[in-house]
Amino acid sequence: MIGGKRVCVVMPAYNAEKTLGVTAAEIDRALVDDIILVDDASRDATVPKAQELGIHHIVHPRNRGYGGNQKTCYREALSRGADIVVMLHPDYQYSPRLLPALASVVASGHYDCAMGSRILGRGALRGGMPLYKYVANRLLTLAENLLLGYKLTEYHTGYRAFSRKLLETLPLEENSDDFVFDNQMLAQAIWFGFDIGEVSCPTRYFAEASSISFRRSVKYGFGVLGTALEYRLARWGLLRPARLSREGRRLAPSAPGAVPLG
Repeated sequence: MIGGKRVCVVMPAYNAEKTLGVTAAEIDRALVDDIILVDDASRDATVPKAQELGIHHIVHPRNRGYGGNQKTCYREALSRGADIVVMLHPDYQYSPRLLPALASVVASGHYDCAMGSRILGRGALRGGMPLYKYVANRLLTLAENLLLGYKLTEYHTGYRAFSRKLLETLPLEENSDDFVFDNQMLAQAIWFGFDIGEVSCPTRYFAEASSISFRRSVKYGFGVLGTALEYRLARWGLLRPARLSREGRRLAPSAPGAVPLG
């Protein structure tokens, strides 16, 4: 626990067998009360590795996508009593040693969301981020800051911590099951008045770290711009999207099609 709050780490996993062990080894078990891995129909030995490490896990019998995986992660974390939920990718691209910092930002009560920014600090390029991804990151972030009326150094990090209140409030079921889920979730958080803090996070790119193709990156970029534009049109009263409505679908009590195995 931290500040009397129960901390849960969720790991959306797909073919993470080679990196899960080193990621789990750096998680501070004195701070973290619960660890949940959701396997999105991996084709390697991710599940046996999770069993070996004693990590509570759920298996999707078919691939539901990155966003669909997160929905199961958060649903399970809430059902197991989490007060603070930290999403950590099991591919070791983000440092587990920053878990206390992210959780503390939320536990402080000043923020309901904390982000591990790869842009703050040493710089993403020095950590191996491809140049085209860095340029796209900066341009998309600029557009989002303008359209969302917020100011963050990065909207595209996968290292995030959330309060229970935020996860119970946002209509996350209205979001995509694909990669753009991350940005839709941030747009929702801003729409519903939650504050977002940032912590500097080193960048790590290497062969075993997960990455999406150039084609999917382009699709993601258009999805990000579409999300920001939707938000701005909703602010102007020209749209009423379900994902930005208090009547939108929130996380259901259980994950359809998910099989708990540990």
